[in-house]
Amino acid sequence: MAEEAVIDYSLNNPDTLTKYKTAAQISQKVLEAVAKLCTEGANIVEICEKGDKLLEAEVAKVYKGKKISKGSGHPVTVSPSSYITPYTPLKTDAEEAKTVLKKNEVVKIQLGAQIDGFCSIVCDSIVVGAGDKVSGREADLILATYYTNELLLRLMLPPGLVVTGTEEEKKKAAAQKPYSQAKITQLLEKVVKSYDCNIVESTTCWLFERNDIEGKKKIILAPGEGVKGEGLAEVGEAWGVETGVSLGTGKVKTLSNRPTLHRRTNTTYGLKRPSSRALLSEIVKKFATFPFSLRQLEDERAAKVGVVECVRGNVLRQYEVVGDKDNEPVGRLFTTVAITKNGMTRLAQPPTLDVSKYETDKKITDEEILKILEQPLGKASASKNKNKKKKKKAAKKAEEEEDDDEEESSDEE
Repeated sequence: MAEEAVIDYSLNNPDTLTKYKTAAQISQKVLEAVAKLCTEGANIVEICEKGDKLLEAEVAKVYKGKKISKGSGHPVTVSPSSYITPYTPLKTDAEEAKTVLKKNEVVKIQLGAQIDGFCSIVCDSIVVGAGDKVSGREADLILATYYTNELLLRLMLPPGLVVTGTEEEKKKAAAQKPYSQAKITQLLEKVVKSYDCNIVESTTCWLFERNDIEGKKKIILAPGEGVKGEGLAEVGEAWGVETGVSLGTGKVKTLSNRPTLHRRTNTTYGLKRPSSRALLSEIVKKFATFPFSLRQLEDERAAKVGVVECVRGNVLRQYEVVGDKDNEPVGRLFTTVAITKNGMTRLAQPPTLDVSKYETDKKITDEEILKILEQPLGKASASKNKNKKKKKKAAKKAEEEEDDDEEESSDEE
């Protein structure tokens, strides 16, 4: 009997990166559509439901006929101003189901698609009902979150990866020590302080693996008491990079809202209730090991009952609803990235911020920070260089032909 070939699911396999990118394109497309739904007075439950349907429809268009898992990697969540964690209320919780968006509140939209267990999650922060210009503390928060995210991505890059120059310069850069987690937090704090903000306590970036968005390594920013990160980003890895910034102290508190976001664990436990077993069966079939909302299940009321034993038996992990301790607005961004020998590729990312839209008298003045922010995340690809050369050759050829034509016309005269 022939042995089954072992499939390489790392980034060394081009197919892996393709699946991440396909999932990312879907995530970004749905994010853009959901952001348009986030208007003053819009109902959060309805936005989430529409977003989930769109995500499902977009996923259905790819890898048709292939025997691979695909679907939601993270439900559509819309978190109000002071909420930190992804928020996804239920229709059957009457009070929360009425929650609508208010003008000028900073809302966090998060979602993700997965293809064959490779998940691309994205989160963006928007100001509801903002016109052409945003000013005041909302502008400070959005800019602080944006620049903190840009800096964090660069601090996560392995040393020397995108350095150009002589071999000696490259070796010198590669020999430098990577930024420690403590140093990363220290530098990020310089950015947020420039805008009179703070990093949200214990904001966590995770190593992404196949069927797992919380891998063996994690980077924790502004860690709380007794909390510690493990490891740093390396070539060949995919990461979920999160940035959380608060207009308050950055301290957090658990809110009284029902936890509605869950994820299956690797724990096996003999569930006694038929409702719990039925629920777990549906979860395994629809979501595998990725986060889901109870509202995405067939019977929301039955799910609320069945989930109790699943959480108690540690078969499901429930995500508590966490908010800013001072009830201050919070900004969050989430980017899924791949780190290769050519640098960092942003797979699923929030739209590039038009910083000219945000008016503030605050700015980053620290020279070290400004220098790091100028650094590229990746090397210019060979194909781009080839295209440039082709364009130059084509332009040169066109010029020569033009000169020849001119000479011929002058001869005729």
